[in-house]
Amino acid sequence: MDRNEKETFVAEFRERLDRSSVVYLTDFTGLNVKSMTDLRQKLKDTGAEYLVAKNRLVKRALEGTDLPELGDALTGPSGVIFGYDDVVTTAKVLSEFAKAHDDRPAFKLGVLDNKILDPAQLDRLAKLPPREQLLAELAGAFEAPMAALAGALEAKMQEMAGLLDAYKAQKQEAGE
Repeated sequence: MDRNEKETFVAEFRERLDRSSVVYLTDFTGLNVKSMTDLRQKLKDTGAEYLVAKNRLVKRALEGTDLPELGDALTGPSGVIFGYDDVVTTAKVLSEFAKAHDDRPAFKLGVLDNKILDPAQLDRLAKLPPREQLLAELAGAFEAPMAALAGALEAKMQEMAGLLDAYKAQKQEAGE
């Protein structure tokens, strides 16, 4: 790689970093080309991207960013996963793929909201329900009190109508 290619890589890496909501560092040792291609496709289907990069260039790309120091994790073969859409789905794909392939790629660390995630946190993140389900549960939580209020108001309206009917019947009886 000549100097221009390195500068282009660093610029493209930073652009990906700016667009991503989560970044995972992995060690892909032990994965063959077919497995890597399969992982890349699965990640692409979820709106993520897998990039194999030289540690030296990744360190250069990270210089001047507001991300925490990742130097210790940038040793050995490194693959970088950029999660653009759904943080949970990306973690699920990585976790499930690793379980099916003898814990490969090995998770080094992740960065979410400028905080470092360790492997245990990645596992917890991967066990969360998908974003759509969480949004549906949130909508249900907001809907439940409103539905209860509407039901209570409707019951009071029916009670009031019953009282008015009873009053009307009483007046009719008194008038006869």
